[in-house]
Amino acid sequence: MKLHPFVKAVAALRFENCFNPYSDRCEVHDRADAPRRRAAALSAMLNQAENEPVDAIWIGRDLGYRGGRRTGLALTDDVHIDQHAKRWNFVAKRSTMGSAIAERTAAVIWSKLDQIDARIFLWNVFPLHPHEADHPFTNRQHNARERCAGEELLQELIGLLRPSRIVAIGNDASAAANRVTDTVPVICVRHPSYGGQTQFLRQIEELYGSPPRTRSLF
Repeated sequence: MKLHPFVKAVAALRFENCFNPYSDRCEVHDRADAPRRRAAALSAMLNQAENEPVDAIWIGRDLGYRGGRRTGLALTDDVHIDQHAKRWNFVAKRSTMGSAIAERTAAVIWSKLDQIDARIFLWNVFPLHPHEADHPFTNRQHNARERCAGEELLQELIGLLRPSRIVAIGNDASAAANRVTDTVPVICVRHPSYGGQTQFLRQIEELYGSPPRTRSLF
């Protein structure tokens, strides 16, 4: 599969203490062709999204080591990769070996996405996985240099997909989105981690009219 030019640009990013899922291979968890699989999945999504009206880009902050580092899909863990692919009419093969790993934030995000019939593209301000030095399976916040690179790509993505709105998940995502666009409405919702799950669910229900979930997620 020919890679989308946007994916090639993301795959070319290089920063210290960052894992690029579209060009790097994790020797512990990844299959031999994991970077190719992740890049192909993102390309397939973009090819679909460019040709159909996009309701919103939901934006998080960074890829996490239990989620996007493994899948190459923002706000998506191994458990939800099939649902993500089906929303964009393609088949995604897991890039990792062993049992599927769940991520709490992804579980909350997908509990609402599964109730919403709208074209929603998931992304992060910084599309790589930043980690602490010598500790690849940790999460850290991206730094200023990394943010600048991510915001350039975010601005390009908004131009490619022309969403009706942006749903920024957390204050960091909101600040970045407002810096890169003044033409697309930016709606900030609470990040579901650190006690924000209930507020996040309520805000998404207010935006999309989704019925409340009746059973516990965990």
